[in-house]
Amino acid sequence: MSQKLEFVERFEKGETVAALCREYGVSRQTGHKWIRRFKEQGYDGLEEQSRRPRSAPLATAEELVIATLQAREEHPRWGPYKLHTLLRRRFGQQTPSKRTIARILLRANKVRERRKRTPISVVERAPAVTAHAPNDVWTVDFKGWWRTLNGDKCEPLTVRDAYSRFLLDIVACSTKSSAVRPIFERLFRRYGIPKAIQCDNGVPFISVRSRAGLSQLSAWWVSLGIRVVRSRPGCPQDNGGHERMHADVRADVQSRPAANRAEQQRLLDRWRQEFNRVRPHQALGGRTPAEVYKVRAQP
Repeated sequence: MSQKLEFVERFEKGETVAALCREYGVSRQTGHKWIRRFKEQGYDGLEEQSRRPRSAPLATAEELVIATLQAREEHPRWGPYKLHTLLRRRFGQQTPSKRTIARILLRANKVRERRKRTPISVVERAPAVTAHAPNDVWTVDFKGWWRTLNGDKCEPLTVRDAYSRFLLDIVACSTKSSAVRPIFERLFRRYGIPKAIQCDNGVPFISVRSRAGLSQLSAWWVSLGIRVVRSRPGCPQDNGGHERMHADVRADVQSRPAANRAEQQRLLDRWRQEFNRVRPHQALGGRTPAEVYKVRAQP
């Protein structure tokens, strides 16, 4: 990766492709391919391309997840069989199976609930989740915002693999679900679907006024078979590794704002590459996150 990075950056400064190819020992076809990918995709284009299929079928639509939780709330003693029969009258062949309904109730913590909580979305205990391999748990959050020199607001979304510390993405974007969902669609296509996603109780991950605290975004995660793990309100230590990474972003990037938002994103991309592929991590035995993270094919 560092060879490709140096190659394209020296080309951007005015050196010829032929001279660079001779120096780095690659063909001109390879050199032009690196340059083309860099122009089209930025630093991400220099990474090895995944062979994973570009699409994965949904387990069930997020609308069906919300309808299932609504039916369970209206009939708290009904099990998957009765709920399936009720939902079938409304959705017909699109109704999720009884096993799927049981999984939805389990992931929404509706199986053992014996009383109605007010509010439903309260988290009383620290999350108990452990990553044993890449893609077991992703942690997500928004880094606190700052302004670039021209006044643009920069509030990066960060997505990290908990096992390898690999930073999957860092993007300056809006906190609206419509802006965040396309980012996760791209990440799922590229890296696969994790078993669990850990987040705080902020927008757009959680809605404190909805059933089980699910927002449109987290309901979509549940529909894909992902377990949503929520931190306790006001307890950043529940996601301490992610917060520690944000401290590095604050020291290395936020402390020196760029001229505008586009240039700031370029610096964030550059920082991500260094974090993943150059900086050794003591918790990983001196290895980089890129040396530990492996994409696991999804069926």
